[in-house]
Amino acid sequence: MLSLSSIAFQDGEGIPVKYTCEGQDISPPLIWNEPLQGTQSLALIVDDPDAPGGVFTHWVVFNILPGSRELPEAIPTQAQLPSGALQGKNDFGRIGYGGPCPPPGRPHRYCFTLYALDRVLDLKVGVSKKKVIGAMQGHILARGELIGTYQR
Repeated sequence: MLSLSSIAFQDGEGIPVKYTCEGQDISPPLIWNEPLQGTQSLALIVDDPDAPGGVFTHWVVFNILPGSRELPEAIPTQAQLPSGALQGKNDFGRIGYGGPCPPPGRPHRYCFTLYALDRVLDLKVGVSKKKVIGAMQGHILARGELIGTYQR
Protein backbone atom coordinates (compact mmCIF):
# COMPACT_ATOMS: atom_id res chain seq x y z
CA MET A 1 0.00 0.00 0.00
CA LEU A 2 1.26 3.43 -0.90
CA SER A 3 0.47 6.29 1.44
CA LEU A 4 0.40 9.66 -0.30
CA SER A 5 0.31 12.90 1.65
CA SER A 6 1.19 16.58 1.56
CA ILE A 7 2.43 19.09 4.10
CA ALA A 8 0.21 21.67 2.34
CA PHE A 9 -3.15 20.04 3.11
CA GLN A 10 -4.61 16.99 4.83
CA ASP A 11 -6.61 14.25 3.10
CA GLY A 12 -10.18 15.47 2.63
CA GLU A 13 -9.30 19.07 3.48
CA GLY A 14 -9.12 22.26 1.43
CA ILE A 15 -6.26 22.91 -1.00
CA PRO A 16 -4.59 26.28 -0.25
CA VAL A 17 -5.24 29.05 -2.80
CA LYS A 18 -1.51 29.14 -3.59
CA TYR A 19 -1.88 25.86 -5.54
CA THR A 20 -4.92 26.98 -7.58
CA CYS A 21 -5.63 29.20 -10.59
CA GLU A 22 -6.49 31.99 -8.15
CA GLY A 23 -3.04 31.80 -6.57
CA GLN A 24 0.43 30.95 -7.93
CA ASP A 25 -0.95 27.86 -9.72
CA ILE A 26 2.02 25.75 -8.62
CA SER A 27 1.98 22.07 -7.70
CA PRO A 28 1.76 21.23 -4.00
CA PRO A 29 4.51 19.23 -2.28
CA LEU A 30 3.75 15.50 -2.16
CA ILE A 31 5.42 12.73 -0.17
CA TRP A 32 4.96 8.97 -0.05
CA ASN A 33 6.33 5.88 1.63
CA GLU A 34 8.56 3.24 0.07
CA PRO A 35 6.75 1.42 -2.74
CA LEU A 36 6.54 -2.36 -2.95
CA GLN A 37 9.59 -4.36 -3.95
CA GLY A 38 9.64 -4.77 -7.72
CA THR A 39 8.44 -1.23 -8.40
CA GLN A 40 10.17 0.02 -11.57
CA SER A 41 8.49 3.43 -11.81
CA LEU A 42 5.77 5.58 -10.30
CA ALA A 43 3.02 7.59 -11.98
CA LEU A 44 0.85 10.38 -10.60
CA ILE A 45 -2.51 11.48 -11.95
CA VAL A 46 -4.51 14.36 -10.52
CA ASP A 47 -8.09 14.86 -11.59
CA ASP A 48 -11.39 16.45 -10.62
CA PRO A 49 -14.30 13.98 -10.76
CA ASP A 50 -16.76 16.80 -9.98
CA ALA A 51 -16.07 18.90 -13.10
CA PRO A 52 -19.23 19.90 -15.03
CA GLY A 53 -18.13 18.16 -18.24
CA GLY A 54 -16.98 14.94 -16.54
CA VAL A 55 -13.60 14.05 -15.03
CA PHE A 56 -11.07 16.86 -15.66
CA THR A 57 -7.36 16.01 -15.60
CA HIS A 58 -5.06 18.49 -13.85
CA TRP A 59 -1.71 16.69 -13.89
CA VAL A 60 -0.06 13.61 -15.39
CA VAL A 61 3.49 12.62 -14.39
CA PHE A 62 5.01 9.23 -15.17
CA ASN A 63 8.31 7.34 -15.06
CA ILE A 64 9.06 8.84 -11.66
CA LEU A 65 12.11 7.02 -10.28
CA PRO A 66 11.12 4.20 -7.89
CA GLY A 67 13.58 5.50 -5.27
CA SER A 68 11.82 8.88 -5.14
CA ARG A 69 9.80 9.67 -2.04
CA GLU A 70 8.51 13.12 -3.00
CA LEU A 71 7.58 15.65 -5.61
CA PRO A 72 8.59 19.02 -4.17
CA GLU A 73 6.45 22.13 -4.45
CA ALA A 74 6.35 23.95 -7.80
CA ILE A 75 7.40 21.19 -10.21
CA PRO A 76 8.36 22.97 -13.47
CA THR A 77 5.80 22.75 -16.28
CA GLN A 78 8.28 21.21 -18.68
CA ALA A 79 7.97 17.95 -20.57
CA GLN A 80 10.94 16.19 -18.94
CA LEU A 81 11.98 16.83 -15.37
CA PRO A 82 15.63 16.81 -14.24
CA SER A 83 15.01 13.40 -12.60
CA GLY A 84 13.99 11.93 -15.96
CA ALA A 85 10.28 11.77 -15.08
CA LEU A 86 7.98 12.78 -17.92
CA GLN A 87 4.86 14.93 -17.85
CA GLY A 88 1.74 14.50 -19.88
CA LYS A 89 -0.81 17.01 -21.07
CA ASN A 90 -3.58 18.15 -18.73
CA ASP A 91 -7.11 19.04 -19.80
CA PHE A 92 -6.12 22.72 -19.94
CA GLY A 93 -4.09 21.62 -22.98
CA ARG A 94 -0.75 22.27 -21.25
CA ILE A 95 2.16 20.13 -20.06
CA GLY A 96 2.51 19.77 -16.30
CA TYR A 97 0.38 20.89 -13.39
CA GLY A 98 -2.73 23.01 -13.74
CA GLY A 99 -4.28 23.87 -10.40
CA PRO A 100 -7.88 23.67 -9.29
CA CYS A 101 -10.04 26.21 -11.09
CA PRO A 102 -13.66 25.13 -10.67
CA PRO A 103 -16.63 27.24 -11.63
CA PRO A 104 -18.12 29.20 -8.69
CA GLY A 105 -20.41 27.10 -6.52
CA ARG A 106 -20.00 23.88 -4.62
CA PRO A 107 -16.58 22.47 -3.65
CA HIS A 108 -14.84 20.09 -6.03
CA ARG A 109 -12.68 17.11 -5.06
CA TYR A 110 -9.16 16.81 -6.47
CA CYS A 111 -7.87 13.24 -6.45
CA PHE A 112 -4.09 12.84 -6.38
CA THR A 113 -3.44 9.17 -7.22
CA LEU A 114 0.05 7.68 -7.13
CA TYR A 115 0.67 4.32 -8.82
CA ALA A 116 3.58 1.94 -8.24
CA LEU A 117 4.27 0.12 -11.51
CA ASP A 118 6.28 -3.00 -12.35
CA ARG A 119 7.64 -1.34 -15.50
CA VAL A 120 8.77 1.95 -16.97
CA LEU A 121 6.14 3.28 -19.38
CA ASP A 122 7.24 3.45 -23.01
CA LEU A 123 5.41 6.69 -23.75
CA LYS A 124 6.40 10.08 -25.11
CA VAL A 125 6.16 13.35 -23.21
CA GLY A 126 2.89 15.22 -23.53
CA VAL A 127 0.67 12.14 -23.76
CA SER A 128 -2.88 12.13 -22.43
CA LYS A 129 -4.05 10.57 -19.18
CA LYS A 130 -5.92 8.00 -21.28
CA LYS A 131 -2.65 6.76 -22.85
CA VAL A 132 -0.92 6.59 -19.46
CA ILE A 133 -3.85 4.66 -17.93
CA GLY A 134 -3.80 2.28 -20.91
CA ALA A 135 -0.06 1.65 -20.59
CA MET A 136 -0.41 1.00 -16.84
CA GLN A 137 -3.05 -1.74 -17.24
CA GLY A 138 -1.80 -5.01 -15.79
CA HIS A 139 1.29 -3.32 -14.31
CA ILE A 140 -0.06 -1.64 -11.15
CA LEU A 141 1.49 -3.05 -7.98
CA ALA A 142 -0.08 -0.55 -5.56
CA ARG A 143 -1.74 2.82 -5.41
CA GLY A 144 -2.12 5.63 -2.93
CA GLU A 145 -4.59 8.48 -2.93
CA LEU A 146 -4.82 11.95 -1.44
CA ILE A 147 -7.98 14.00 -1.90
CA GLY A 148 -8.13 17.76 -1.52
CA THR A 149 -11.08 20.08 -2.03
CA TYR A 150 -11.42 23.55 -3.49
CA GLN A 151 -14.32 25.93 -4.01
CA ARG A 152 -14.60 29.36 -5.59
